[in-house]
Amino acid sequence: MTHSPECHKTKMTGTIALNQRLLKIDEASPHPHTVHKAKITQIGSKLFYGSKLTCGGTSESITADNNMQLISGAVVCLSVLGAVKLLSIPLVWGLPVGLVLCVASRGFCEFMHVALRTIKRDLMCLVVILRVRFSMKSNLRRRSTIPSLFAQIVTRYPDKPALIYEATGEVWSFRELQERCHAVAHWVLAQGWAEGDVVALYMESQPLVVALWLGLAAVGVEAALINHNLRQRPLLHCVSVSGARALVFGTELAEAVSEVSSSLQPSMVLFSCGEQLQQQQEEEEVKLHSLPVQNLDDLLASSPKHPPNYTLRKEFNDRLFYIYTSGTTGMPKAAVVVHSRYFRIAAFGFHSFGMRHDDIIYNCLPLYHSAGTIMGVGQCLLFGLTVVIRRKFSATHFWDDCVKYNCTVTQYIGEICRYLLAQPVRPSEAHHRVRVAFGNGLRPSVWEEFVQRFRIRRVGEFYGATECNCSLINIDGKVGSCGFSSRILPDFYPIRLVRMQEDGKLHRDSQGLCVPCPPGEPGMLVGLINPADPLRRFDGYADQDSTNQKVAHNVFKTGDSAYISGDVLVMDEYGYMYFRDRSGDTFRWRGENVSTTEVEGVLSGLLGHSDVAVYGVSVPGVEGKAGMAAIAPAGGPFDIDAFTMAVQKALPSYARPLFLRLMPSVDTTGTFKIQKMRLQREGYRPQETSEDMYFLNSRAGSYEPVTDELYSAIMEGEVCL
Repeated sequence: MTHSPECHKTKMTGTIALNQRLLKIDEASPHPHTVHKAKITQIGSKLFYGSKLTCGGTSESITADNNMQLISGAVVCLSVLGAVKLLSIPLVWGLPVGLVLCVASRGFCEFMHVALRTIKRDLMCLVVILRVRFSMKSNLRRRSTIPSLFAQIVTRYPDKPALIYEATGEVWSFRELQERCHAVAHWVLAQGWAEGDVVALYMESQPLVVALWLGLAAVGVEAALINHNLRQRPLLHCVSVSGARALVFGTELAEAVSEVSSSLQPSMVLFSCGEQLQQQQEEEEVKLHSLPVQNLDDLLASSPKHPPNYTLRKEFNDRLFYIYTSGTTGMPKAAVVVHSRYFRIAAFGFHSFGMRHDDIIYNCLPLYHSAGTIMGVGQCLLFGLTVVIRRKFSATHFWDDCVKYNCTVTQYIGEICRYLLAQPVRPSEAHHRVRVAFGNGLRPSVWEEFVQRFRIRRVGEFYGATECNCSLINIDGKVGSCGFSSRILPDFYPIRLVRMQEDGKLHRDSQGLCVPCPPGEPGMLVGLINPADPLRRFDGYADQDSTNQKVAHNVFKTGDSAYISGDVLVMDEYGYMYFRDRSGDTFRWRGENVSTTEVEGVLSGLLGHSDVAVYGVSVPGVEGKAGMAAIAPAGGPFDIDAFTMAVQKALPSYARPLFLRLMPSVDTTGTFKIQKMRLQREGYRPQETSEDMYFLNSRAGSYEPVTDELYSAIMEGEVCL
């Protein structure tokens, strides 16, 4: 890192002034080694300052750094002189003693510097952790469950709006939501299902989804929340892996169910709900490939609304439901969510981001995802907040909805913030009452623009997966950070960034343990597993093989186990964590590691917040993978020449995509994560698609179309890369 002359001059002026003051102390001394002591003093100061000084940061931080460094330099110099003079040690020993004191002082002063800069943040988080931990221990002792905790909230806020459905304007009070849960519980018992049985829910977001899984949980039956965007093989996989005895689907998804109905287990019971099918069918029962479909709306309407006469045997650490992974790297996995995990995730969100019991949350996220159904709806069920549920996210209506429903808190995930910034300015974005926006996946490249344009007072960014035990929370709004790990109390929350090999495996030292990454070095995030601690346990997946693949042994010490996140993060000197990439997405080109997430952020910013997917592709005879970018230009024709010039200025040569693919749209998951597997398979072969592809001609410094002839030349190694 380079330093400006002004910065260097300021620090050297302080050093010289300090040396002069110290020399004056010894001017009256007849000792023959006064000049040598001055040299020792200068050496001590130089060793302390080293090469780590920078001019970055705010003026306040620079002033604080300078003051700390001057004080530390004084301590070092005085210690060296004291060792020589007061202890009467030979001058030859003065320098070694001074070096030891210098190193010790430098380490202590660096620790104090970090501690002073982070103590407020760490204490804020400590209070949240202790509060959540105390609540969890209390709930564990009382054998609480999510339905029992919700019942307590109903007692406090019986007539307060609990859920508002944007699609119909329907409003359910807490009492009405509980009555619908009771109806579901009676229906479940009438079916003869027992605790531990599974019912798959395949529906678009609506309040009934909440009533269904909560009512199922009240009698110990577990829901499997299936992504309503899935079709055919992935859909069949999700139903099968859960071991579900029944499938409840929305009528809007009847066609998707009919496509897989012949492959379902013969014992599978199907239930439909929603008005569309009722209007289209005159009979109460329809057939889908010989499987009878029952009308759930009618069954629930005739069910009692009072609590069922049933004593739940499940406790706080027992299974609540299943939530599936996004499936960006393969088939979705059914992650186990226990009651204590649901509480932990929701409670951390409530206490960390300054939410209040009178807040109204705008939830446009899918309810099959943990962000929507735990971080969002969990605030309603466990803390009494009102939640507005939107069936599907709409960038056009986002701020209009927030104004209409007087929302004070909103959620985001993935690319939602970028989609909002890509919208034209509208009046509603200046008249909303949203105080807090929380979620995960807010790119650093759009963070400040999002806050400034939409006047958001607080951003609550967090990191975590449904099943992980190493979640992070950005509790103080550090721009670009997804959370932190305390540098002064690192063992209080035992997570680490550890080194990886080029093949993605964990790097081990001579003792077989993982090697921690120092600040500034990207590494794999892992979390120590402790089955006895609800904050540290890892509940895994429905499939044991998938569970085993996410656990590493002998990580922190011999005999321990840790959860492998699969994500690469980097930590700065103050412990702030920054997401870099999925471990499988980062690729190596020209001897450098390329973060697809970072390149996507840069390219999207250059193209007016367009959708961009960056991935590595193999080139025969060339080591590593070349970068390729699939781009869906946002409005107007794509100017390849202007893009080339912008990329050359914004990215180093190794990070510039060698290939481009222009598409009408980029595939994303239901939670707005970019799908890359198909793009990687198709590569840069012009025969795979009719879409325009380009190759970066390094000699000409421009992109040119990929023709069949050029493709053959690249494959045969005849083109200079």
